Amino acid sequence: MRHGEVKADKSRGTTPAPQPGAPRILVIGGGYVGMYTALRLQRKLRSGEAEVTVVTPDPYMTYQPFLPEAAAGNISPRHVVVPLRRILPGCRIVIGEATAIDHAKRTATLKTLGSEAEGTGTVEYGYDELVLAPGSVSRTLPIPGLAEHAIGFKIVEEAIGLRNHVLEQLDIASSTRDPAVRDAALTFVFVGGGYAGVEALAELEDMARYAVRYYHNIKAEDMKWVLVEATGRILPEVGEAMGGYAVRELRARNIDVRLGTRLDSCADRLAVLSDGTRFPTRTVVWTAGVRPSPLLAATGLPLDGRGRLCCTARLTVDGAEHVWAAGDAAAVPDLTAAVPDRTTGETGGKECAPNAQHAVRQAKVLAGNIVASLRGEPLQDYRHAYAGSVASLGLHRGVAHVYGRKVKGYPAWLMHRAYHLSRVPTFNRKARVLAEWTLSGLFKREIVSLGSLEHPRAEFELAAGTERPPKDGRAGQDGHDGRDGTAG
Repeated sequence: MRHGEVKADKSRGTTPAPQPGAPRILVIGGGYVGMYTALRLQRKLRSGEAEVTVVTPDPYMTYQPFLPEAAAGNISPRHVVVPLRRILPGCRIVIGEATAIDHAKRTATLKTLGSEAEGTGTVEYGYDELVLAPGSVSRTLPIPGLAEHAIGFKIVEEAIGLRNHVLEQLDIASSTRDPAVRDAALTFVFVGGGYAGVEALAELEDMARYAVRYYHNIKAEDMKWVLVEATGRILPEVGEAMGGYAVRELRARNIDVRLGTRLDSCADRLAVLSDGTRFPTRTVVWTAGVRPSPLLAATGLPLDGRGRLCCTARLTVDGAEHVWAAGDAAAVPDLTAAVPDRTTGETGGKECAPNAQHAVRQAKVLAGNIVASLRGEPLQDYRHAYAGSVASLGLHRGVAHVYGRKVKGYPAWLMHRAYHLSRVPTFNRKARVLAEWTLSGLFKREIVSLGSLEHPRAEFELAAGTERPPKDGRAGQDGHDGRDGTAG
């Protein structure tokens, strides 16, 4: 077995054995680019023509546009993620993270679950073709209290944790006798006016407003929802007019939208804004942008001023053979928007936006170019005109700017759902999401907080730490669970 090769599951026979000396394609990342690239390679490569290995921290791809609806309870969390082993049976899936790349030696240093279990720390994987798609991470700032008290909104665990947290704050506010604690529990501060921040706030505010009808001493007017945005507009992707409409729509729901304002501190459960406002709060949600994965700095490959890989229109890394990249980690020239220079005739200057629309389409071109490169065929340039954007503002409300047309309200909300339903991978997920939307329209919302899921051993640890063992040390080891219906 070649160094770094992963054994296939012979009982299922889903991963074909590569031919001797077949090229090794290593895909770093299991997000949009990583999954769609591997899926395309799986379909286009001949049996045994190459070996495709996908290295990813999680065994699933998260469809991030559905995170706000998962947080609000409109979609089950398990339907927001796509299991990679099921969708990529022709690829080898390795759960872990790349920590460094030595392209001169064609090796990647990986920290995998297996290496941790073995106590080796890291392992080296060899490759012939490298696809760098590690995505992005939350961009944070050195704000006092941010690391200790804020929560992000980029992964499904954060979305579900935030849902549980919001419902828990309603329970705290309902049961406390301290007015200060109550006010802090009912104040929710979201920092960042992009898609993640606006859609998360809108969906959770919808959910919380519905939930308070079941609390005898809390009214919807008691809650305070605050959106903090450093620039002068929100949702820049949908245009200035639709962004302005979104602000008016949110303010009509008594959501405090602060434009041109920054978060200066959130220490001691007190959000201090740059305009001098101070909000006692137990909830600060940070969605103020992302930055490229730190892995890129450890590759030795050329980066632009924002820390992204400098790429060509063919999705190769500029100046590095056999290295490919796309998505958030790549600065790819936008050929549809570039303007030719009058003197040289060359185009350049504008790059593709780091969003899912480009990432999915880039992945298809990238996979096709890898196959073409292996077969000695010409490569294709990535060229796609940006179609537009849609955003949800909660149930039955939304904004859209698609192909130059501006849509708002209920039609935009329908467009948002229809577009993302068409984009979520696999028919299985499409059917399940559609079924959940249909059922949610027929029945009442679920407002149960399952915060204990985040600490499943807490009750057992408490019992183990407080229960005194009997003198003979044998009681409790007979398999009896005590649920025999007898009274003590």
